[in-house]
Amino acid sequence: MLYHLLYPLHTEFSFLNVFRYITFRTVLSALTALLVSFILGPWLIRKLGDMQIGQQVRDDGPQTHLKKQGTPTMGGTMILFAIGISTLLWSDLKNRYVWFVLMVTIGFGIIGFIDDYLKVVKKNPEGLWPRYKMGGQLVVSAVVAIFLYYQPNYNTTLVFPFFKGLAPDLGWFYIPLVVFIIVGTSNAVNLTDGLDGLAIGPVMTASVTYLLFSYLTGNVKIANYLQIQYVPGVGELAIFCGAMFGASLGFLWFNAYPAQVFMGDVGSLALGGALGTVAVITKQEILLAIVGGIFVMEAFSVIFQVGSFKLRGKRIFKMAPIHHHFELKGWAEPKIIVRFWIISIILALVAISTLKLR
Repeated sequence: MLYHLLYPLHTEFSFLNVFRYITFRTVLSALTALLVSFILGPWLIRKLGDMQIGQQVRDDGPQTHLKKQGTPTMGGTMILFAIGISTLLWSDLKNRYVWFVLMVTIGFGIIGFIDDYLKVVKKNPEGLWPRYKMGGQLVVSAVVAIFLYYQPNYNTTLVFPFFKGLAPDLGWFYIPLVVFIIVGTSNAVNLTDGLDGLAIGPVMTASVTYLLFSYLTGNVKIANYLQIQYVPGVGELAIFCGAMFGASLGFLWFNAYPAQVFMGDVGSLALGGALGTVAVITKQEILLAIVGGIFVMEAFSVIFQVGSFKLRGKRIFKMAPIHHHFELKGWAEPKIIVRFWIISIILALVAISTLKLR
């Protein structure tokens, strides 16, 4: 919005020409989202507390979590407002990719909000029935996948890092792949959100990484130099990623151990869906498995745990997702959180290094 209001005036006020640069607007986007989070956070936490919208803690989990009973949840609404406001203020609203990512973020956020509302407010422990929850995610991601498929200057090839000659065109099969990536990432982030600040740290790392990927992919000269696919217009997603980083950083202020607020499904499902969508649009789908390695590890720990118990009647981990396994082994919660953050940063650096290994 501000981009459309201010940049056209650069012919009269030359200093406004700075708004043409994605890098400048990305920084402003991150700072705006951070400021919105700081302003909205204290009010939202008080409101959630007054409405008694508090976290319900499982009795069969780590006993140290019992003290978290009643901590305000659904704080992810703060993140969504910060991302939405910042993105709308600083991005080019004529860019279709910006709207695609916002569609997924808001759509998954609504699904998460309904699930949280039923669990916390209506006291329904099951929340939104799984078939409706998954069905909603599939519909939203399928709509975006179909839109992407028919976009001009957008191809359906799948790029493999380290193999610059390996880029098969999937055709119609690209649509279910996009759906799988978006839905899978959304639920993986949701599973990771089990400790104070555990999920938001890797989300911040991934958002900065894909901020870089978005900018590089949208710059024809840099994309050709690095031998990565150039996607016209995708550079604007750097502004969205900047907003996601700023909003997440602001949320971490309140979510750091010991947490004053939890994000809930409204935050985790939306952030995961947003990351998956950005990965798809920037044509860096495979690298998401590396950048989001923490999310992948958490998701597979649940899959292996359930599979092992059903097939062998035995558990692989003390408890899944895997962060609970380390808790039950005696690791302090802050140690688990910080070490997972460190791993996420290492994985992000590995993913970035592949840009020169094509």
